[in-house]
Amino acid sequence: MTAMKEQPSARQIYGTIGPACADVETLEAMFRAGMTGIRLNLSHVTLAQAADQVDALHKAAQRCGKQAELLIDMQGPELRVGVLAEPMTLHEGEKVEFGGKGIPLPEIAIPALLPGQEVLLDDGKLLLRVTEQTESGAVAEVLRGGVLRGRKSLALPGADLEPPTMTASDVENIRFAASCGVTGVMQPFVRSRRDLETVRQALDENGGANIRLFAKIENQTGLERLPEFLETADEIVIARGDLGNAMPLWELPAAQKRIEAQCRKAGKPFMVVTQMLASMEQNPVPTRAEVSDIFNAVADGAAAVMVTGETAVGKWPVEVIRYLSNTVQAAERFLKEE
Repeated sequence: MTAMKEQPSARQIYGTIGPACADVETLEAMFRAGMTGIRLNLSHVTLAQAADQVDALHKAAQRCGKQAELLIDMQGPELRVGVLAEPMTLHEGEKVEFGGKGIPLPEIAIPALLPGQEVLLDDGKLLLRVTEQTESGAVAEVLRGGVLRGRKSLALPGADLEPPTMTASDVENIRFAASCGVTGVMQPFVRSRRDLETVRQALDENGGANIRLFAKIENQTGLERLPEFLETADEIVIARGDLGNAMPLWELPAAQKRIEAQCRKAGKPFMVVTQMLASMEQNPVPTRAEVSDIFNAVADGAAAVMVTGETAVGKWPVEVIRYLSNTVQAAERFLKEE
């Protein structure tokens, strides 16, 4: 019996570009496996510095006869640790210093480091609790250890901080977005309609009127205020990494379902991201739970799904896209049968 030929998915399937897939050949293979576009994380580089990666992306897409979607993920109001000379291993029970000669943090975060304040690093992989303040920062005890690298995410649950909507680097990246073929801008930690209007204005003033605006829901503020800015975004991104830091993990699935329901009711496209195939950073085959996660996202109405580290730094970027694409198509067939 001849196997049925897979049809292209009606949904967007995004990878993330990084060292594991930055060459034209690998990107071409990813497109042929079902990828429709790619995310470029600008937390560590500028759009100008990533020119080679952008060029490789467009060359790979051209080889496949595709028009690649290119999403740039801005720095926005996300907090990150500063640059480290080398990775630091934090051991449970030890005390580390923030600020001064210790781990560098943004100035806006220092006043929030009060005794008892929890500090989550690298999407919550590391957990510390402040024990005392110092003249230049604070001392914290490591509750969940691991390796910390520079420029990793920083979250202070419960702290009332208001970083600006865009960094100077974000503004510079938007200036070049249209000329680089950017099709979408992902704004992190959206807190209000004003955040999106600020980015939209910057795009319109720099030739980016046709660039779509993606609102990432990553904290309680964004979750609670979603109805206020839902219409302002072109697409909602359920960014489960930092959103999972903002609440007990067992509450995250319900938060995802609520966002999806609001989007469906409003007719607003939404994307589900983070750890969809996390085990494939090291393994060529995903877990059954990961495949079910992708399937259920599509069954719930997701217009797009995205992987991040799985293709950026993982060992099997092409296989990741193949599993992602095939699972999306299986879910679409299921929906047609219902």
